[in-house]
Amino acid sequence: MTPPPPPSPAHPDADPSSAPPAPSASPTPPLPDRDAAPSLPGQGAAPSLPGRETAPTPVAPSAEPAGRGGPRPLPGARSDGTAGHPDRPRVTELLLSAFAGHRGVELPLGALTLLAGPSGSGKTSALRAYEALARLGGGAGLDEAFPDPDACVPERARADAQRRRGFRIGCTADGPEGPVRLEVAVQAEPELRIVGERLTADGQVLLETALRDPRRRAVQAAWHTAGTTPVTRAPLPDDRLGTALLPLRVAGKTPGQRRVLAAAEQMVVALRSVFPCDPRPDRMRAPVPTGTGRLLGGCDNLADVLWRTRVECGRRHALLVAAVRAGCAGPVADLLAEPYGTGLVRALLARGDGTRTDLRLLGDGELRYTALALVLLTGPGVLEVDAPGEVPAALQTLTVLADGLDRGLDPRQRAELLRLAARMCERGHIRLVGAVSDASWTAGVDGVTVVRLNRD
Repeated sequence: MTPPPPPSPAHPDADPSSAPPAPSASPTPPLPDRDAAPSLPGQGAAPSLPGRETAPTPVAPSAEPAGRGGPRPLPGARSDGTAGHPDRPRVTELLLSAFAGHRGVELPLGALTLLAGPSGSGKTSALRAYEALARLGGGAGLDEAFPDPDACVPERARADAQRRRGFRIGCTADGPEGPVRLEVAVQAEPELRIVGERLTADGQVLLETALRDPRRRAVQAAWHTAGTTPVTRAPLPDDRLGTALLPLRVAGKTPGQRRVLAAAEQMVVALRSVFPCDPRPDRMRAPVPTGTGRLLGGCDNLADVLWRTRVECGRRHALLVAAVRAGCAGPVADLLAEPYGTGLVRALLARGDGTRTDLRLLGDGELRYTALALVLLTGPGVLEVDAPGEVPAALQTLTVLADGLDRGLDPRQRAELLRLAARMCERGHIRLVGAVSDASWTAGVDGVTVVRLNRD
């Protein structure tokens, strides 16, 4: 698997086994107050993230399946994978060690997860962290993944003597290689850069990077080799995720190198194919130009997508019409698009008696419901998503991130949408992480994992 290469990676490494040893310079002082960068330990030393052991342990958010009396193991996708692990790599845990309002938080993620809590509890920032990791996993630079890095720094994080502050996030991805854990430390001030990264599996460090010389735009990386040279060291650019670069740098000559590559590829595949979705009814009402037929995150071009999908996949379109019929007022016989002026299309509801209703006349809740139903019933080929084209579709999982999932929906619409999401997520090819203010309405629906957040 080959993720998109970054521009001009520092010091190309044709043969990893011949990489020079790490410089003996002292590592950069860690970011204080739990925003520390992981320092690169010596070859025989046990790795540790500074501050992790001494920081107070917060109360973890509760995770429980809706409609049950107590916690149970998170529901997993059906699998024929190695040792009981799924064939489709998937993110099973989001780590918010120090990010925005979160400290030491680990959020378990099931096939259908709802982050529930009042305003200010950190639901949106958690989804923002997930989206940023997905962008990094796809090869994006830090400035693209974190357009407003200052907002990611914990409010009470103290700057060190060099006036540096930052944040730390990560995730766990399960798959054929078993659980693989990624942790990233990012310096946000005075300049944006990665100052530490760690990839581990089965308690073994497979990749670790640390900032050694602040004057260079590179971090010193060490990855597991298990050959004549147990660890290979080389510089990597400090504006890209090292895990996503490993397939470009590791030759795969030894079993250790192949283990590193397999774990890195599992993490990258799990992180990519993420679709942040927040339908904007105010932008969905007007006719839109015909284009690629790939749905945007705001669902502005819903009519253009319907123009394509109604012809390409009749079975899925029939399921969409049935879903819209359950969530919209009045009879619904069809959902279609038609030309409207030069180069434009508009979306309509066919009522079955010859009457057609322009979608611009629908309520906000009806438009949001229709757009979210379309997202759940389609796939990466219809959504504007960075799917790994080199990975077979049967081994990919699309993850939808929906902030304010129940915004504008009436009780009937949100219940129908939840049942649809549960059915689609149970199949294993799509996952949903949604944010809601209250999850009491999810009781009785199987397969829903509720993670409750609070302001404390």
